[in-house]
Amino acid sequence: MTEFREILAVLLLQAGYNTTVVMLGAAALGAATGTVGVFAMLRRRALVADAVAHATLPGVALGFITAVALGFSGKSLPFLLAGSALTAVLSALCIQWIVTHTRLNEDTAIASVLATFFALGVVLLTVIQTLKTGGQAGLDVYLLGATAGMLRSEAITLAAFSFIAAAVVAAFFKELTLVSFDTEYARAHGFPVRVLDLLVLALVLAVIVIGLRVVGLVLIVALLIIPPAAARFWTNHASRMTIVSAIIGAASAYGGAALSAVRPDTPTGPVIVLLAFAILLVSVCFGSARGLVIRALGTQKLPRRVS
Repeated sequence: MTEFREILAVLLLQAGYNTTVVMLGAAALGAATGTVGVFAMLRRRALVADAVAHATLPGVALGFITAVALGFSGKSLPFLLAGSALTAVLSALCIQWIVTHTRLNEDTAIASVLATFFALGVVLLTVIQTLKTGGQAGLDVYLLGATAGMLRSEAITLAAFSFIAAAVVAAFFKELTLVSFDTEYARAHGFPVRVLDLLVLALVLAVIVIGLRVVGLVLIVALLIIPPAAARFWTNHASRMTIVSAIIGAASAYGGAALSAVRPDTPTGPVIVLLAFAILLVSVCFGSARGLVIRALGTQKLPRRVS
């Protein structure tokens, strides 16, 4: 009973200022990933997002090395984010070049780029450990995240980006939906398919880079894919799916941060992803559009043919 009251107090934002900042910031990130992730899923860009996320690791290392070389702190956030954004864009360009100029399919190109960039990142992190400078410790935050250490400024940034992402998706919703479901029709009627694809990729890149420090490169992709996958079982309409996905993403992040606050020895990022996966399992079973239970009940109600 005491633990239930504690959880309820945390969920009602009565657990202190720092916990409130973390929960609201995480919810903003979850809403943003849920919104953007719908179109990444519909355009079959989930694996690309995974490769891009892993490609940020060498960027973090290069950002650290560059900052130190210029006399700044190695953990200077602008350098780390700029480096991760640079290598993320470079990985996306490499995938596109391989698919366009070789006979390799997209899956092979994605796997090759993911493995290469991640291996380069591990090598650079090893090199950093040998440098005669301070501040090397703590770079693993960008692998697994540090949600519990979120600052007020980071929470505000996440909230602002969540609003911007929602505004961009709302402004181009019709075009993005058309391209996602019928690319050839969109191209035949003069819609800029390539530009819209780049828009989706840009939003994915932004979500990954901004959420990197919060949940880490290993888990940010899960927040991009699991909420839209769960939303798919509740509705067949793109607009409703986007809203449901944003709600699931926000609820997963908010609830995961709350559970981690009650149990301080549990890592916040992984708890958020596990909660999102639990919602996915519930959706698979009981989703009103494609859930297994609903489909089974619908099959039973079908009239039997008389032979």
